[in-house]
Amino acid sequence: MPFAALGLVPALTRAAGTQNFIVPTAIQAAAIPAILRGQDVLGRAQTGSGKTAAFALPLLQRLIAGRSETPRKLRALILAPTRELAVQISEVILALSRSFPQPLKTVVAFGGISINPQMMDLRGGADIMVATPGRLLDLIDRNALKIGDVQTLVLDEADRLLDLGFADEINRILSLLPVFRQSLLFSATFPDSVQRLADNILLNPTRIDVEAKSDAGPAIVQRAIEVDSRRRGELLTRLIHDNGWTRALVFVATQNEAEQLSYLLCHVGINAAPFHGELSQRKRSAALADLNSHALQVVIATDVAARGLDIPQLPVVINYDLPRSADDYTHRIGRTGRAGESGLAINLVSAETEAHFRLIENRNKFRLPRERIAGFEPAQTAVLPAAVPAGGIKGKRKSRKDKAREAAARGET
Repeated sequence: MPFAALGLVPALTRAAGTQNFIVPTAIQAAAIPAILRGQDVLGRAQTGSGKTAAFALPLLQRLIAGRSETPRKLRALILAPTRELAVQISEVILALSRSFPQPLKTVVAFGGISINPQMMDLRGGADIMVATPGRLLDLIDRNALKIGDVQTLVLDEADRLLDLGFADEINRILSLLPVFRQSLLFSATFPDSVQRLADNILLNPTRIDVEAKSDAGPAIVQRAIEVDSRRRGELLTRLIHDNGWTRALVFVATQNEAEQLSYLLCHVGINAAPFHGELSQRKRSAALADLNSHALQVVIATDVAARGLDIPQLPVVINYDLPRSADDYTHRIGRTGRAGESGLAINLVSAETEAHFRLIENRNKFRLPRERIAGFEPAQTAVLPAAVPAGGIKGKRKSRKDKAREAAARGET
């Protein structure tokens, strides 16, 4: 089915072609007609399945008409959980709308940098705003932006917005928006918190769920390698050298570990850099650009990078530290195997983390064989609990580490 069959105007079908969107993905084929009809949409699809284009293409078509206001009135608001995802969305929209005779004005806003240039960008108004919730409210509080004329609201990666503690900010934003509007909510996972949010903001939505269709998704080979915790750095070095990976994304639990592991890899001749919330936007952008250009071989990231990063043809993701939750696991490994490419996800499992990894497997309904690498056979043996503990993975109560992560995330918005 071509994009033209979905109801898009010729200018947008041509724009889709220039961005290599040739045949609609499952989420695009289902969402685009519904959005063009003005319906609310609740869409779930795995990472790398084309969710951004699924809402960007019909959104642009609905905005093409009625652009005569001066100054421009904001008609579309897109909320994203991280600065990287906000930038990625804005780049897709700009690329798709570049050929319009009268281009729509898109402004992107996020924290971690000075607010003044973003306020300057809003002079004369804007048609589309892509923003993280905290920075959007900062702009509203400074009278740089009004959202009372918004016709369409998009929440992308809705589960991550809630994971990062943005519920209060989202509720305040909703209170400032018109009651009668189109609302679109997209997510790769669908916990109860997202369902409650959807129930509050969507009116008779079209529900789309393509996550279960494995034939439509990327091919990610998953592996689990047993190793003693203290030898993970050595094994990581061996894997990178033996497999000849020119680019890899490695996930760790803390900012300090990201710094230490990148130093270790550089010390043995592997060009690596950390990527975490305490880095400036300039350093984070430079790390991603260097990884894409092969100037960097490895990026060591905390979970701030698990959503919104689009690294084309990334061959491998390595969980040096296991993620805290089953949903985070899904988003981490989804950085590889995007847009139909094949990918590899490797988990380093120690005796201390075996029980935790089994919980992740149970929640995500898979089971991986445990592998051992010659010379790195673990000396320790896992002691498994008699039953799965109540409260899910590591319990319901937030650890100090989780609270610190949420605080850091709020500081970036």
